[in-house]
Amino acid sequence: MKAILKYSLILGLMLTLLYSCRNTSETDDEQTELEQMMNDPENKVEVKDGGDKIKIETKDGDQIKIKKEDGDYKKKVETAEGEEYKLKIDEDGEVKEKTDN
Repeated sequence: MKAILKYSLILGLMLTLLYSCRNTSETDDEQTELEQMMNDPENKVEVKDGGDKIKIETKDGDQIKIKKEDGDYKKKVETAEGEEYKLKIDEDGEVKEKTDN
């Protein structure tokens, strides 16, 4: 009886470890919007200054510029319709938004 219980516990432990270490197919869901846009072959992507400046031109004609300066991130979006959005994220996580039409 002890042997059956011992082997059952070992088998259960092994199954738990194998299940938790498996490779899931959720990688597409976990990608950020930026990563998805950069991986899209129809978008034109330019990366400068070791990744501190990223410029993406989408197939729709939108331009997205992301820049890192002194720990702050700045994002500027110019749509094909002529609208412009600016977003600034400070080191503390404070978000400031500016919209020009």
